[in-house]
Amino acid sequence: MHLGVLLRLPLALSRAVLAALRGRLGALCWSLAPLYLSLSLPLSLSLPGWRRGPVPSPAAPPPPRRQREQRDEAAPTPTSVNYHFTRQCNYKCGFCFHTAKTSFVLPLEEAKRGLEMLKEAGMEKINFSGGEPFLQDRGEFVGQLVQFCKEELKLPSVSIVSNGSLIRERWFKKYGKYLDILAISCDSFNEEVNVLIGRGQGKKNHVENLHKLRQWCREYAVAFKINSVINRFNVEEDMNEQIMALNPVRWKVFQCLLIEGENSGDDALREAEKFVISDEDFEQFLDRHKDISCLVPESNQKMRDSYLILDEYMRFLNCRNGRKEPSNSILDVGVEAAIKFSGFDEKMFLKRGGKYVWSKADMKLDW
Repeated sequence: MHLGVLLRLPLALSRAVLAALRGRLGALCWSLAPLYLSLSLPLSLSLPGWRRGPVPSPAAPPPPRRQREQRDEAAPTPTSVNYHFTRQCNYKCGFCFHTAKTSFVLPLEEAKRGLEMLKEAGMEKINFSGGEPFLQDRGEFVGQLVQFCKEELKLPSVSIVSNGSLIRERWFKKYGKYLDILAISCDSFNEEVNVLIGRGQGKKNHVENLHKLRQWCREYAVAFKINSVINRFNVEEDMNEQIMALNPVRWKVFQCLLIEGENSGDDALREAEKFVISDEDFEQFLDRHKDISCLVPESNQKMRDSYLILDEYMRFLNCRNGRKEPSNSILDVGVEAAIKFSGFDEKMFLKRGGKYVWSKADMKLDW
């Protein structure tokens, strides 16, 4: 209504009109309130004032590009989680698909809080990785996390993936009883090839160190596993004799994988294109080692969507589009909300054998 007309009306009539307008506006505001809250609450939860504990990082990256949330789909269960709590590493493997793009590591208590949230959401196995997990506080950080997960959270399986170069026997003496599986990355039993790949470190011999770690695992009752990335420099190698001598509980064999922004593309820290092999080359390598019973092959197709990966901010990384797109941190929005954006294929996880006898108490090994 025009203001001039309103002023010419009797005072009582004006009041009645204004009261009616206020009533309609009030009803409209109340009807829009749920929509306002649903839009504003996720944003509010990401603000420091709404969060228990310290903000993950003063230099945290900007919010990720959001995908459309599928509210009608049930969130997958985080049965097995890979927590890459650091990106820093003392090796420079040319095909690395989780590179040192930040130096950030969560405070220990915040990391424990996130692990407790994952346990409550259904986590049974945690795997600590990097980067190199033994770089942080000379292995004390990962050691305390391992102990927390086994003693406090009572997880059936706690494992670590490491290049092994920084592990000392005193670590086994202090934390070995809490660790179910130690996986050591070894791509070749030819030291010259390891140097070509980027697993060289001065006078240290990667293969000799591997055998030393195998012995410590026997002495301290830790299941021993080997991870190998098959690439252009080792695809012709015959590893049968060495693997059988080391006798790991599992030999995980990966096909070299390109991830944009990590080991390929303009913003990547590595150029892994020269390491890539064809599917046929990978199958030939597997066929050459088919008599090794502990061999667990993982092609690019199996790897891409069948792992739940948490980065250093405890964000799930979605690799479905060929690059790692992060969710919000579970510390900010909770596990169920974050995991919906993980791209995790639970069926592929089970198909590739992601769930196995992973507690050393159930392995019945002859230590």
